[in-house]
Amino acid sequence: MKNTMYRVIGLMSGTSLDGLDLAFCHIYEQGGYWKFEIRETQSVSYTTEMKSKLKDSIHLSAEELLVLHNEYGTWLGEQAQSFINEFNLDVDAIASHGHTTHHKPEMGLTFQIGSGQHLANACGHQVICDFRTNDVSIGGQGAPLVPIGDRLFFGQYDFCLNLGGISNVSFEKNGKRIAYDIGQANMILNHITQKIGLNYDPGGEIAGKGALNPQMLQELNALEYYGLPYPKSTGYEWFIEKIVPIVDATEDSIENLLHTAIHHNCHQIANQIHMNKTKKDNTLFVTGGGALNTFFIEELQVQLGNDIEVVIPSKKLVEFKEALVFSLMGVLRLRNETNVLGSVTGAMQDSSSGVVYLPC
Repeated sequence: MKNTMYRVIGLMSGTSLDGLDLAFCHIYEQGGYWKFEIRETQSVSYTTEMKSKLKDSIHLSAEELLVLHNEYGTWLGEQAQSFINEFNLDVDAIASHGHTTHHKPEMGLTFQIGSGQHLANACGHQVICDFRTNDVSIGGQGAPLVPIGDRLFFGQYDFCLNLGGISNVSFEKNGKRIAYDIGQANMILNHITQKIGLNYDPGGEIAGKGALNPQMLQELNALEYYGLPYPKSTGYEWFIEKIVPIVDATEDSIENLLHTAIHHNCHQIANQIHMNKTKKDNTLFVTGGGALNTFFIEELQVQLGNDIEVVIPSKKLVEFKEALVFSLMGVLRLRNETNVLGSVTGAMQDSSSGVVYLPC
């Protein structure tokens, strides 16, 4: 008989390079539905050295990348063990997203560093990781993965939007879960603020003081990716190749660059929501760091209009939803149940993805 209560730590490192999120979650079934409790959380900021290593990892040789893969796996295990010790946690498993360094599903390629075996050995617990590779091997994009959590945990909302480094959306259509990466969210904003030595713009205060740069907005909105049909996904490579050159070539104030970037983000998000809504009044559930950017959310509501209600949950859920969902994905993998949806990724079929590592 399968367990109905699982105590899992979810580990998440996103494309925005903010750091590592850890969430100790109780995942359980009740009345035929999956439920959760986020019991303890912690965020570990990356050192300047670690952030630089992760940011530049795309340029490493194969040998150098594998060395970083193992080192980062050990570091993840050490952070997990420290988290367990600090809160005296009783843990069944650790589900780790790893950190994406390469994502080119059209070439059958995706790679998340953070060796599962090194992670398991460093913390002494079983680990589930490498959630994307199997999906890519059967024709999928390997992304987005979070929609399984949207369906099982947050199905009462018409749309689920995540504003991390990139923006992605999830919704039900004709009995299937549809999800894909819309485009930019925090990566472009953080890139701009770093020009003046800030990691980010708290609450969008700087962006709110700016004005629109029509030329930059037009160039960003004209990017080919936005016109592609789903399923589709994007990542750091696209950001570097397509977004950064436009931003860096625009001579304007930081306030105006941020203001324009948020307008661009909201325009693309609103386009996708309006295109896929099937009734008059809708709810949009928003999580990820961008949900805490007041100017971003205010502008998004303006562009969405009055018939779409933006719902922002508790700060804990905003910040740790992805870590929570990877906990769920780990549980589903241990049960050999579907945790990646083919309707979302474009794969030939649903799958129970992830590799299980046991400590030695």
